[in-house]
Parts: sequence; structure tokens; C-alpha cells
Amino acid sequence: MSSPQLALKINVDTLRGTRSGVPRLVELLQKHGAQATFLFSLGPDNTGKTPRQPRPAGSRKKGKSASKPISRRERYGFTSLLYGTFLPAPDIGRRCAHILKAVHEAGFETGIQSWDRADWQLRIGDAANAWVEVEMAKAAKRYEDILGQRPTVHGATGWLMNRHALRLTQRLGLAYGSDTRGTGPFLPVVEGELVACPQLPTTLPPLDELIGQGDITADNVADRLLLETRNPPAAGHVFTLHAELEGMKFLPVFEKLLEGWKEQGYALVACRQLAAGLDQDALPRCQVLRSDLPEQAGQMIQGPEFLAA
Repeated sequence: MSSPQLALKINVDTLRGTRSGVPRLVELLQKHGAQATFLFSLGPDNTGKTPRQPRPAGSRKKGKSASKPISRRERYGFTSLLYGTFLPAPDIGRRCAHILKAVHEAGFETGIQSWDRADWQLRIGDAANAWVEVEMAKAAKRYEDILGQRPTVHGATGWLMNRHALRLTQRLGLAYGSDTRGTGPFLPVVEGELVACPQLPTTLPPLDELIGQGDITADNVADRLLLETRNPPAAGHVFTLHAELEGMKFLPVFEKLLEGWKEQGYALVACRQLAAGLDQDALPRCQVLRSDLPEQAGQMIQGPEFLAA
């Protein structure tokens, strides 16, 4: 009997995360014999313009016992928060092409997250189709310029997409997308339109959403997540992490998760390994909806099966 699979999807948001977080994650993953998918932002780092994250559900503003949500400074670092505002936005792809090449040559799956991550977060909700096409095309071209091949996976920053962006995952010839949150692989249906590019949704809550929720802290968040993964789903799990968090301050937490998941019997894989086992004809066709939860505002989530009886 084969082991259940848990795919590790790593969002690389910033210059700092690319330079400092990615090499540490590669070293840790190799130590544990784990695979992963690295999704890069490849254009300007305008982190200073990034909108503030909603507070985690159940977080409390007062009280000595309350855990604290991760702050913007903890997540990005002081200098990154000046990029695009008080400091010029550095070009991540140009400065860090060697890191992307090194990750690829080490055997890890790589793909695209965005061109300008901050701009995408600010505009994607009501962006014009032409703007979306330009942004996704620029990211794909930069990826091809660096690695000499077209990307096969797109994972939207913050699970923020719109109808046309999902449509473009098919038009760009991607093998699959990981732009949504949900329970298992599916073919997306957006406003009645089928997109023939499978989605591998994130199935587990990320650290930055859990820390600060109730009494969850960096010290116990790994135990909380391991409770969620005790019973493996048939289709496997997808866990989204960040080079700026699990690759830096929360690296020890991530190592505890890797050890715990191996003890639970999971094979720690890249998203492409989950995708390789899919029968596209047998996948459910599910609606893609926008979350109305305050802590997930605007995020794309897997909805009910389209035209289900």
C-alpha cells in the first residue's frame, strides 16, 4: 500500500525571502528527503505597498494570555516594508536568477506566483482582462528567460484570482494550478465556464492564519496542524508555506512539521507528484467562489460540484 501524499507548496514573496529563506528551505528539505514546489514572484518587490492582512479568526486584541498574530515586520522585515514606498522596488528575477536556477537544478519543482505581488493583491479583484494577461505573461516570460522552459504551474499570491486569471491557466498551457483553497483536486467552473486546467487546492490552514487564533502560538502551532493531518484524505493534502516565515523565523516549526508528517506516514512531495496521479476525466467539476470569511476575504475557494444532482 502506497503512502499518503502531502504536497509542500512554497510561496516566495520577496527579495528577502528569495535570498535568505529559499536556501534554508532547500537545505532542510534535502535533510529530510522531502520534495516541494517553489512558486516565485519574479518582478519588482513592492512589499511596502502590500495591503495589511486580516487578523486571524478568534484572535484577541487584549489579555496577557492571548497569542499574537504575526506582524508585518515579522513577516517581511523592516527593509522590505520600505520597498516601493521609501526605497525603489528591487527586481527579484534579475537579482535572484541564480537562486531560481539552483532550486531547479536541485530537483525541486518551480513555478510562478506573480510578477508584482503587491500590485496583484491590490488590483486582481476588479482588474481588467488585459491587465491580468500582461501580468501573467510577464511572469511566464521571466521564468522562461531564466530557466529556458515554460512554467507548468501557477499558484496565485494569497489565493487571489479572478475569472480571467483562472481562464489563463488553461490558455498558458499549464499542467495544473494551485490558486484555490479546498478539499481535493478538481476542475474549476467559474461563473458557469469550465476551465480545463486542474486545480490542486490548499487543504490545510497556513501558519500565519493559525498563529494568533485563540491560544495558538509559534510554540504549539505544529501540534495543532499535526492534529489536522492524523487521518490522511484519499486525494492527499496540500500545505502552503512561505519562504519569509517557514524559511526564516519559523524554520524550527517547519522542521517539527516535517518530522511529524513523516511519523504519520506521509510521503512529502511536490505538487507535480500529486498532479501526476490525477485522472482529469474523473475529477469533479466544482464551482470556484470567493470566500466571505473576514480572514479569507476575496480568496478563491472550492465550492460545490457544478450541476450536481
